[in-house]
Amino acid sequence: MRSLHVAIDRLPVRGAFIIARGAKTHVDVVTATIAQGPNSGRGEATAIYYHGETAESVAAAASAQADAIASGASRADLLALMPPGAARNALDCALWDLEAKAAATSVRELLGLPAFRPLLTAFTISLGTPAAMADAAAAVRGRELIKVKLGGEGGPAADIERMAAVRAAAPDARFIVDANEAWGGTDIACTAAALAALNVELIEQPVPAGQDAQLDGVNSPVPLCADESCHDRASLDAIIGRYRFINIKLDKSGGLTEAHALVHAARQRGLGVMTGCMLGSSLAIAPAFHIAVQSEFADLDGPLLIEDRPGGLRFEHSDVWPPSPELWG
Repeated sequence: MRSLHVAIDRLPVRGAFIIARGAKTHVDVVTATIAQGPNSGRGEATAIYYHGETAESVAAAASAQADAIASGASRADLLALMPPGAARNALDCALWDLEAKAAATSVRELLGLPAFRPLLTAFTISLGTPAAMADAAAAVRGRELIKVKLGGEGGPAADIERMAAVRAAAPDARFIVDANEAWGGTDIACTAAALAALNVELIEQPVPAGQDAQLDGVNSPVPLCADESCHDRASLDAIIGRYRFINIKLDKSGGLTEAHALVHAARQRGLGVMTGCMLGSSLAIAPAFHIAVQSEFADLDGPLLIEDRPGGLRFEHSDVWPPSPELWG
């Protein structure tokens, strides 16, 4: 018999994490542990707050599957039993971890992936005034890839000013920007042209999810990436022709199982892939690493933005190193 234990852990944010929707000083993550005999597997998930999830609702949804888990429900069973979201992610990743340990192998080998190497990851700069964001960029100017949160007061014109200040403070970096759905009803092609001149290589979610038709006919010189508009394979048809990349997050897809399938489905449709994360610890990033190695862009800096768990991932310069078996997988 297998047993399930679900807990909520509060992790302080280093300083404050600020995006267009607000600021966070801590994050509550849900940790699922599935034990069977001498082995146990763990998974961590962060509530998708813009979908109305809370840590409490995620923990309750995961705990509701205790009987199914005890009865031997598989990862494939969870796809049918639960919708995409953080609760399924916690359970799915715990099952992957348990399966690898029980088979005395690794999740990498179960997925058929080649040997891992350190991976370039973006580092995120929170939304703020141009001066504050320039100071933050100067503090990390040695990083190769910086993700810049935009979508603040003043609209795209003010966001261009913010990005110009960041670029001046870190002139040698490559950049991704995240508009967090804030540019609806504006001239996105014009904004993208200005950002292209500032070394921006990717723009995430310029318009609100569900209003993606605003991108019909938009000829952006910088590739657009669907984040809130893409969760799982069922999301893909609505974004074809509007976005050139998708941002895969395990909390959105509902686990590594669906995320891995989503990579292949995206490739079949000619889409590029970015792997992102919610605020979370190294326990959440470890399974995401398995998707990031299949992606063009990785944004796995969650553990750098919070007080991480002991024994977390190794971050060195601009790279994140593969997870150890003691951590996950």
